[in-house]
Amino acid sequence: MSAEDLAGAVQARSPDVHISTIYRNMEDLQRLGVIVHSHMGHGPATYQLASLAHAHFICEECGVTLEAPDELFRGLARTVRAKLGFTIDPHHFGMVGRCAACVERAGP
Repeated sequence: MSAEDLAGAVQARSPDVHISTIYRNMEDLQRLGVIVHSHMGHGPATYQLASLAHAHFICEECGVTLEAPDELFRGLARTVRAKLGFTIDPHHFGMVGRCAACVERAGP
């Protein structure tokens, strides 16, 4: 959910709540570790509960978004840490590529 999505839901019940209030609260929730944000391609940042955070694959052709389980990144995380001393955060940015349907449509 983006901040704009959340603002729309909140303002449907309480129209006087300004989007700046939504952003301030989301910043506080991030600082407390309750939510995390992700960048999903060219759109606005999206937010999810930290306890349910996961990575995403985004098809650059059709726009479909797939949730990626953390275990897909464990080997990569170990390799990057061992070789570069760097810790990755696969939740922060969606990985862009092409989904199976678009690859199949394009053919060999």
